[in-house]
Amino acid sequence: MGAAREVILAGLAARAYPAAVVEVGRLRGPLWREAFGAMTYAAGAPAARLDTIFDLASLTKVIATTSLVMRAVREGRISLETRLADRLNGWSDGDRGAITVRHLLDHSSGLPAHAKLWQHARTRAAFEREIRQLPLERPPGTAAVYSDVGFILLGFLLEDSGGTTLDRQLAPLSSSMSGQVRYLPPADWRSRVAPTEVDESRGLATHAEVHDENAAALGGVAGHAGLFGTTGAVGRFAQIVLTTFQNPTALGRPDEMRRFATRSSVPGSSRALGWDTMLPTSSCGTRMSPRAIGHTGFTGTSMWIDPEKDVYVVWLTNRVHPTRANDALARLYRADRVFLEIDRTQRRHYDERIAAHD
Repeated sequence: MGAAREVILAGLAARAYPAAVVEVGRLRGPLWREAFGAMTYAAGAPAARLDTIFDLASLTKVIATTSLVMRAVREGRISLETRLADRLNGWSDGDRGAITVRHLLDHSSGLPAHAKLWQHARTRAAFEREIRQLPLERPPGTAAVYSDVGFILLGFLLEDSGGTTLDRQLAPLSSSMSGQVRYLPPADWRSRVAPTEVDESRGLATHAEVHDENAAALGGVAGHAGLFGTTGAVGRFAQIVLTTFQNPTALGRPDEMRRFATRSSVPGSSRALGWDTMLPTSSCGTRMSPRAIGHTGFTGTSMWIDPEKDVYVVWLTNRVHPTRANDALARLYRADRVFLEIDRTQRRHYDERIAAHD
């Protein structure tokens, strides 16, 4: 993985992130795991380790929310065609009445990408009121524009249909990841959590508290953001996804996994249900197959899974430390995607080495 290491080291040199931990693997387990850098740029900062915990940001959308929607659909509590108007008040007027769970999942609801709801809301009721006041930017189903707002609403629907909070609903799946992915990191995790953005008003980095302001205003548990976890635990989730394409798991059945991983029919969209899909211009690089699915997170996180080539890549960083204005990671993605382009010769070498120890 020499070429991949060079990309990550180049990111450290460019101050794209202070800490990075990577795991590349396949269904049977990890092939390569390595930690780079330190928790912050401060002299003497603790080194990043394999058990460093990161704010996963929008990886929450697939690990938690999309997974929980799969379960809710399987159990008949909701369907992909369930209308928002049938579950929440104030959504029956005009085009808003046509918005379905499917539209929220594939980002074609017409809702805006982002909104600073936290400036006026601190409760679910207040969030719902603020979102109801947002005008739709396009008719539902006509175009896909990535929307945090839609996934906030999905979180509310899941809480109502499941009868409890998202963190409690996620607990069974979290146990499959050794409990190392969860909302609301406990006190004994704090020393392992990579700090995110520095709060200029206090001069302190956000540490073991969710970086996203809307998720923070919702108490740290939301449909669009809020999860924390280790690279190994996210890698374990990726292995579960790979397994689910072939056999039933705690996540679902193969037909369900394929359904959620299939690109939508929305014109010009790369989105599936919750997941993004492979495009040569995206962060997954150019050598994953058209069946690859993945997601990224604002704090500097990325997960891509290819069931055809039996490979997954998890790359977690805290690129928003000390400020979200740092876009060096995005430039790195565009400049060199070798990290995600797993060479067949290297994979064969690893496969043979793993087989020798099985």
